[in-house]
Amino acid sequence: MGKFEQAHGGTLFLDEIGDLPLTLQAKLLRVLQEKEIERVGGNKNIPIDVRIICATHKDLQAEVKAGNFRSDLYYRISAFPITLPSLRERREDIPHLIQHFLLKHAGEKPPKQMSKKVLQRLHLHSWPGNIRELEHVIARSILLTEDSTIKKIALLPDADFVGESKVPDFRLQTLANFEKEYILWVLHNCKARISGPNGAATILGIPATTLQSKMKKLGIGKKFSYSKE
Repeated sequence: MGKFEQAHGGTLFLDEIGDLPLTLQAKLLRVLQEKEIERVGGNKNIPIDVRIICATHKDLQAEVKAGNFRSDLYYRISAFPITLPSLRERREDIPHLIQHFLLKHAGEKPPKQMSKKVLQRLHLHSWPGNIRELEHVIARSILLTEDSTIKKIALLPDADFVGESKVPDFRLQTLANFEKEYILWVLHNCKARISGPNGAATILGIPATTLQSKMKKLGIGKKFSYSKE
């Protein structure tokens, strides 16, 4: 039984559909249009009812113009497109993702910590491979680190750093405390400026009103103190 049959009455996720060869694109289009499949070696059409969710890192409109992706298939699958910003456009997510991946790849062992220098490099990296690259970097670093603290990053190019700054020495803690400490660090480096081109909200990639709401929820007042230790 193939994937479409298994997904009958449910949802089928097709990852990296932009890499699908043109020959397979034609077959997929036929399945989506006729809502039926034919098993390999079979001679009977089998009706299916499947919701399709696709993902790709490519610009499919550009691929259509270049002749690498069928326009009819593109319009068939793009009924409700969702565009996710790249990781470098939402750096406020990096600390949360780091904590998540440290826990995920720890297995049954105690999760490792990260040195300030490593956190700084992770925060400043341009992440062309987005979240997948971040997870792979952390997973490799865990495998190559024998002690409890990661002090070196595995295979992280130096050419993509976007600036120089210092980040706090985050320790594994509750997500609320983690977020609060990170916001305090950003506010400290922005000299308590919330809005504007160099304000904390811009650095975090969120509206100023959202930041103010988070500050209120986390108990961060207009006059705050931040410890570098």
